[in-house]
Amino acid sequence: MKVQLFKQLLLALPVVVTATASNAQPLTLERLFDDPSLSGKAPTKLKFSPDGSRVTYLQGKKEDYNRYDLWEYNLKDNSKRLLVDSQAVFSGAENLSDEEKARRERQRIFGQGILEYQWSKDGKLLLFPINGDLYYYDLASGKSHKLTNTEAFETDAKFSPKGNYVSFIREQNLFAISLKDGKEIQLTKDGGGTIKNGMAEFVAQEEMSRMTGYWWSGNEQQIAFTRIDESPVEEAIRNEIYADEVKLFNQRYPYTGTNNVTIELGVVKLENQQIDWVDLGKDKDIYLARAKWLNDHNTLSYQWQDRAQQKLELRFYDSVTKQQTVALTETSNTWINLHFDLHFLEDKKHFIWASERDGFKHLYLYNISGELIRQITSGDWIVESLKGVDEKKGVVYFAGRKDTPLESHFYQVPLFKKGKIRRITELGKGHKVVLAEDYRTFIDKASAINLPSNVALRKVDGSFVTWLEENALDDSHPLTPYLSDLVEPEYGTLKADDGQTLHYRLFKPKRLNRQQKHPVIVSVYGGPHAQRVVNAWHKRNLYYQYLVQQGYVIFQLDNRGSYNRGKQFEDPIYKQLGVVEVADQIKGVEYLRTLDFVDPQRIGIYGHSYGGYMALMTMFKAGDYFKAGVSGAPVTDWALYDTHYTERYLSHPKTNAKGYEQSAVFPFADGLKGPLLIYHGMADDNVLFTHATKLFKQLQDQGKHFEMMTYPGSKHSLRGKKVQQHLYQTITNFFNRHFAVEAKDTKH
Repeated sequence: MKVQLFKQLLLALPVVVTATASNAQPLTLERLFDDPSLSGKAPTKLKFSPDGSRVTYLQGKKEDYNRYDLWEYNLKDNSKRLLVDSQAVFSGAENLSDEEKARRERQRIFGQGILEYQWSKDGKLLLFPINGDLYYYDLASGKSHKLTNTEAFETDAKFSPKGNYVSFIREQNLFAISLKDGKEIQLTKDGGGTIKNGMAEFVAQEEMSRMTGYWWSGNEQQIAFTRIDESPVEEAIRNEIYADEVKLFNQRYPYTGTNNVTIELGVVKLENQQIDWVDLGKDKDIYLARAKWLNDHNTLSYQWQDRAQQKLELRFYDSVTKQQTVALTETSNTWINLHFDLHFLEDKKHFIWASERDGFKHLYLYNISGELIRQITSGDWIVESLKGVDEKKGVVYFAGRKDTPLESHFYQVPLFKKGKIRRITELGKGHKVVLAEDYRTFIDKASAINLPSNVALRKVDGSFVTWLEENALDDSHPLTPYLSDLVEPEYGTLKADDGQTLHYRLFKPKRLNRQQKHPVIVSVYGGPHAQRVVNAWHKRNLYYQYLVQQGYVIFQLDNRGSYNRGKQFEDPIYKQLGVVEVADQIKGVEYLRTLDFVDPQRIGIYGHSYGGYMALMTMFKAGDYFKAGVSGAPVTDWALYDTHYTERYLSHPKTNAKGYEQSAVFPFADGLKGPLLIYHGMADDNVLFTHATKLFKQLQDQGKHFEMMTYPGSKHSLRGKKVQQHLYQTITNFFNRHFAVEAKDTKH
């Protein structure tokens, strides 16, 4: 057992103004969800203007942090100003199509006002949607203009590469509007019913992170687009229960083992709307993961993935000759993780590609014919994403976790020759970076566990230029009155049964009571593509701080199967979910039992989504370790979940029936010993409410008592201030009752 404290990293944090212990205010649940946000000024969607003279971003209003406006920081005069007040463009509740509501849920976007925007290539216009219509902001006039005004809803709007057109989806067809004369061009016409043109299907959005179904060529002459036919997908009646009504939906949901959509890939010419169809092969039961045009404007790349997700081909389609080639092929005995790290160089001779073929995600340089030139990065650490390539200097910029898996950093490495990898951002914080198109500067959004995000402009060597949003923890910051009572978590490592390293963090009260000892809540996610033990700001950590102030110890451990640790760390869950994950969480409890301030009879567990599944599996399979549990929106039966996610980890039900049976919670429900609370949104279209009701019925039939809380109208993420406050109060009350903790928040 090895404990490593990150004291040297914490010492690197800036000095902040803190309230003294005598005047510090205790956190309350009401304050966690009240305005202004305790995160302070937290700009999102940060972007450089094309000429690099401005940085634009979205920021919530002070009086309502869930309503966003469009702002700019002008780098010429170092001034901030509001560009578009969303309230002035449209006030009141937005009326959105069901398709757009679902799309936002897939993107995990929540709020009102301006939630997404983009620059035109010439830097003169900004495009954004509100209330189902499209608007653009003209920097010259300083005014917003409505681009569409129809009864139908326009979604997935984009500027064309040169800025001469705006494209969008309307009523399941692809359109473009000329900004020169306002002429509208309908590019597809057969959309409707089960046919959708230019739109990403459910699993593409939810599981592949592909939110669009069309791609412009660089010369604006062609658009590649998907045509999906949902008719093969099983139609199920899904209900969404609201406070005053029940809505029934005939939803085509691709349950694991059943049919997916039929997908086609077309290329439509803007001039005459002629469509050429790309031959995707004889096997129609496939996924189209990505598409992107090469810099010659005639060649379209697309990523073809087999149903088993063990083979991925990067294919090149020549739109002139209609010929295509396979540039490279990735294979795996388990599954292949998708990524967006494909970059075609301006020299039109090379491209960069990311692969996990050596066990960790790294960057590789190829020539355009698909011949490997060299591996650019290597080592027992992962590249997160490719940020840019400065071909003139021969430098590749990327985000990764070379120095520590707990923090994301910005790095540079030579492109064509071997050379040292240089970290650009400072240790002691996690960084989210946006690189300018001229590669001279970058936006650095940095944070630490108890340091809300600040945003700086830096030169590409890392040197400081100016604050875009300092978000200083001074007397005016909303978090300052609570700072002195916040605790720094202890970071450490344990060993899994196979010898792999498990990272944990431990929040403990400032004043430990070793006589009475403290209850523990294990906060868990535990599933793929997620990492919880990091040194970065997240608002939910304030809930942990609140619980610590109530006398709880909070423990988090990233078990095998979780993200940013390499493929070897993920693969043990293949074909058997809820096995090694539970074993690793038990390792964590065994460590907790060695601490003299922990009460081993009061260790509980809480998680949401996959974490909700983990809470159930630990309560059912390891009740001697976990004495009480809260399970939020849990998957209970993997046969009820979708194809792409479930088959990636469990394979097809026909080839792994036993794995599906043993990965469901039902065979183990009889093992429930302690108190259990299950909550679920009653309009959840991701983890359907059926997951909860099936478990409710089994537990009732087995005579197992449990508690439940359901939220009418809430989707998977249970958004909204009132819902969130009620949810966290419910969770807190549950643990307080069963662990005999008296609430210190006098309002409850």
